[in-house]
Parts: sequence; C-alpha cells; structure tokens
Amino acid sequence: MNTVCVLRIDPFSDDDLTSDDFLGGAVRLWQPKKGYRAGADPVLLAASVPAVEGDTVLELGCGGGAALACLSARVSGITATGVEMQPAYAALAQRNLDQNAMRATIHCADLTDLPAEVKSRRFAHVIANPPYFENTRAVAPSAPDRAMARSGELPLAKWVSVASKRLVPGGMATFIQRIDRLPELMSAFYATLGALELWPIQPRANRPARLFLLRGRKEARAAFVSHPPLVLHRGDSHEKDGDSYTSLVSKVLRSAQPLPFPDPKSHQIRQG
Repeated sequence: MNTVCVLRIDPFSDDDLTSDDFLGGAVRLWQPKKGYRAGADPVLLAASVPAVEGDTVLELGCGGGAALACLSARVSGITATGVEMQPAYAALAQRNLDQNAMRATIHCADLTDLPAEVKSRRFAHVIANPPYFENTRAVAPSAPDRAMARSGELPLAKWVSVASKRLVPGGMATFIQRIDRLPELMSAFYATLGALELWPIQPRANRPARLFLLRGRKEARAAFVSHPPLVLHRGDSHEKDGDSYTSLVSKVLRSAQPLPFPDPKSHQIRQG
C-alpha cells in the first residue's frame, strides 16, 4: 500500500501543540497534537552518541528536534545542526532548541539538495532516524505529515551517502532503524563507512529485536562488531499499569545519562 506523504508547510499554532518533558524535565519540547510525536527512539539515539564538548553534530531529518535537544542537554558545548524537509517541523525544531537555550541551527531542506552552509562543512557526528517504512510497505497514519516521518521514497543508501560526505575523517555516523531494514542499512554503511557496530534493541528479553542502532566511522578500519541486545523492558510481558523499563533504559529516558555502546572486549551490559 502506498502512503501519500504531504509536506506540512503551515506553521503550527500553539493550539496545535502540547508541551512535553523529556529527560525528566531537563528538556521541554513543543509537539503536535496530531502528527509526528517523538517517543523513546530519538532519546535512545541521542544518548548513544559519544559526543564531547566542542563537537559539531548534524542530524538528517530532525523532525521537531527531539534528538538534538536531548543530545545538547547531555553534552554541553556542542554545536548542533539539523536538516528537516517539512517547513512546519523545521520551524518547530528551531523553536524547541532556542527555547531550551541550545546552540543549534535548523535548515529546511531536502537531503538531496542541502544548503551551501551545510555542504561546506564537515561534522564530528552525523545522526539520523530515517523513516521506518518504505512507501510501498507503509500503512498511512491518520495525519499526512506524520506519514512523511514514517515512510519515504529516499532509499537508506542515500541517507548514508549524505551522512558519510558530511563527516570529518574519523567522524561517526549513528542511525536508529527497524530491524527488518538491517540488510539495506548495513549494506549502505559497509559501502561508505568502516568500523561498523550493530546494537539490536529488544522490547523484552524473550522477544526478537524490533529496532537497532548502527554506527560506523569515516575512513576507519576495524572488524565488524555485533553487540548483545539492549533490552527495553523487564519481565516476559506487560503485567500492570505503569512502565516496566529496565533500570538502565529508565535512567536514559528520565535523565541526561549516556547510553554508550557496550565495550566489545567485555560485551557486558548492566540493564537491571
């Protein structure tokens, strides 16, 4: 089934939005009542990026700015740049980052036609949470602009190619994606980046992975590493009201705690 993707051009009014806390209130974001609303995925992505003070970070397809805001809250002194093709979301991301007093510039542009200011720069980190479904496989959500965030015609190889070109030598690209698109994304990473690391994400210990984090470095050489899965929830099933996040994931979602990739030498993850 093809999804009809419609760009959201008209700005959101305050009546269209809710104000939501992230990282236990360290970040407060405006989000559309109807449309794409950030969940745990961009928070996990931001927490996994090993940025340090002074680094430059580019996010491709930044939506309302959740990942950049969470990363900026955790690592002070970074300079963030976002690219978002939907004008309303690009404006919302800039508003959110400005409101949280973060050093960031958001550009409204398509990945296939980046502005000169972005094309002239190289970044220490490029991050992305590309649309999870191909247009031919997606089921249209109720809000057309949300469909743009969930599906798209641009292949993952193009996302990775753009990311690689924008990295400094040794710079790192980190993506989060659905597990069924692992072969496609892995192939794209392998073609342009090195030192690849895969971190599957399971909803529960007895469930198959549904998401994964994948990262690689420009002009780096190292053996591919597949890490033990990150488990999001305790127990075998949801049994009562309230969340059941593992202690590690709960800390990541409710505070500015990092989520470093496991040490490949130990391959131990304290999840709780």
